[in-house]
Amino acid sequence: MENPVLEVRNLAIRYAGAPREAVRGVSFTLGRERLGIVGESGSGKSTVGRALLKLLPSARITADRMRFEDVDLLKTSEREMLKIRGRRMSMILQDPKFSLNPIQRVGRQVAETYMRHFPANRAEAREKTLAMLEAVQIRDPERVHDLYPHEISGGMGQRIMIAMMLLAEPDLVIADEPTSALDVSVRLQVLGVLNGLVRDRGIGLIMISHDLNLVRNFCDRVLIMFDGRVVETLAAKDMDKAQHPYTRGLLAAQPRIGDRRHMLSVLDRRPEWSEELAG
Repeated sequence: MENPVLEVRNLAIRYAGAPREAVRGVSFTLGRERLGIVGESGSGKSTVGRALLKLLPSARITADRMRFEDVDLLKTSEREMLKIRGRRMSMILQDPKFSLNPIQRVGRQVAETYMRHFPANRAEAREKTLAMLEAVQIRDPERVHDLYPHEISGGMGQRIMIAMMLLAEPDLVIADEPTSALDVSVRLQVLGVLNGLVRDRGIGLIMISHDLNLVRNFCDRVLIMFDGRVVETLAAKDMDKAQHPYTRGLLAAQPRIGDRRHMLSVLDRRPEWSEELAG
């Protein structure tokens, strides 16, 4: 892959006091594409996302290589990361009601991202904020700009979080379960907004999710994680051709409309999978 946005080789993460690594042997390369990371709760997918932004102060992070464009993340200080987070790398969290400050108007919170990274006054930041709120398909952005978080819906809150993370035009966005709290119709709208912005701005996206159908229909490639390891990597369109028994088990355990089965399959988690590396 020419000029990758991100390169990760043999990433391992161990939390302080833990008997073993929460993540080990994880390797992948990201271009200007949509990469899904899928697995059950506790598989390590969110830990990988936070490690890339160096948001795990109590964890020990090691790797043979962890490079973002021209930046060696393994050698980057916290002072330097403050300039990178939000400006060049952003993370969209899964629940806006826990991510937004309840006592500040949402427009001011979005504008703070721009003012933090660019030499701009409040009027300029407001103008940029209104334009981005419109870009994520929020109707009447001037009215929404002055609302408090409790006055907005879940879908609108998620769009505001997307606007906040994309306002500085980063090259890499990590989306951690960004639609898990939304109903199906709103989820599709939010994904459509995110997909359009990623496509139009040509950035790299990592979509962290437990929803196989979501990543199959939204992403270009998928990493399947089990117990802190990547057990399989494949094109999203080839999910039905998965070879690893864990991936096939995840697919088989999904309910399908019109399926005549009376019972869903139960995952067979084998201890040896914890020691395997994806080819």
